[in-house]
This record gives sequence, C-alpha cells and structure tokens, in this order.
Amino acid sequence: MVHTSTSEVYGTAIRVPIDEEHPLQPQSPYSASKIGADMMALSYWHAHEVPVTVVRPFNTYGPRQSTRAVIPTILTQLHAGAEQLHLGAVSPKRDFNYVADTVSGFLALADCDAAVGRATNVGSGREISIGDLVTLLCDITGRTIEVVTDEDRLRPAGSEVERLLCDHTVATELSGWTPQVSLEEGLTRTAEWIGAHLSEVVSSGYQI
Repeated sequence: MVHTSTSEVYGTAIRVPIDEEHPLQPQSPYSASKIGADMMALSYWHAHEVPVTVVRPFNTYGPRQSTRAVIPTILTQLHAGAEQLHLGAVSPKRDFNYVADTVSGFLALADCDAAVGRATNVGSGREISIGDLVTLLCDITGRTIEVVTDEDRLRPAGSEVERLLCDHTVATELSGWTPQVSLEEGLTRTAEWIGAHLSEVVSSGYQI
C-alpha cells in the first residue's frame, strides 16, 4: 500500500534541504492530520507487517490542477488579462515538482521493496519564492502585472510554512528515481495548457 503524505508535515524548514529525519511540525490542522495518518499507516507495517510505503510529495503542479493552488491561480489571472494579480504572501519559498515527476516518483517507490516501512520524499530539490515565481510566469506568458496582496488569501501567521526544499536523496538511492522536468519546462507546459483551456478553468467555479 502506498500512503500519500505531504511535505507540509515538516512545517517551516529548520534546516535545508529537508530530509526524512527533519522534525515533524503540525503548523495547521491539515499537516497534523497528515502526520497522524503517516503514523497510523506505518503502525500497520510495524504491528501487522502490512507492506506500507509512505510518500511525501513536495508541491506538485501541472495541467488540470485546481485554481485553489498558487500556480494555476497566477496563470489563470495572467491569461485572463487581469491588470492586477491578487495573491497572498509572496515571501514563502516552495519546492515545485512537475506532476509527471511526482507520478514517476510514486510508481518507482511503489515498486521498491526497500521503501516499505518508511517515509520517503519526492520533490525537485529546487526552491523558489512565490514572488520570483510570479516573475518567471510573467516572463513565460509575456505579461507584466502588478501584484496586490489579498488579505483573504493570507494564511494565519502561525500556520504559514515559510520554506520547503526537498532532499530526494533517499528516493534516488532506494529506487533510482530522479526528477526529469525543469521548473521552467514544467511551468511552460502548464501555462500552455491553461491558456488553451482557459474558459473551462474559469467556469470550474474555483476562486481565481
């Protein structure tokens, strides 16, 4: 069984890159629930030898992602011709992993006996601030836009994860997996998909 965890279990990085020995920090009810689920899943391995693998993906992005996530939120506004880009905090740094790389990581670890009974990170090993992400997406789409802080999009101070950067050494050593798609290439693919499907993305009803 492969259990899907999240990089949010680590909270704001105490040290980087974040390996699997990094302390777990429940900075939100979501991360706390994931920490609990990780431990419950692993308990079945320890108590009943159920072959459980816990995979902790860092921030996955790509085509078809909900506009509740930051990359499609930015791209939808850029493609829609908005004059202002409404975002929450732009200082946090994230490790964005293209969806094809996340999927290949899951498949590699699901087929890896050495990954059973442990948690393993899957991420790109590169970080970027949300502010720099906006600049990169503007370059990709050929847009220039003013960024406006939307108070409704800000997380409570204690729950904001300020920095995530993946150490995927264990995944590579156990299964041979490594990410293949650069951030620039993945963002370009995502921008092209959203541009080609803008009407259905907007009509999905998600906040943009």
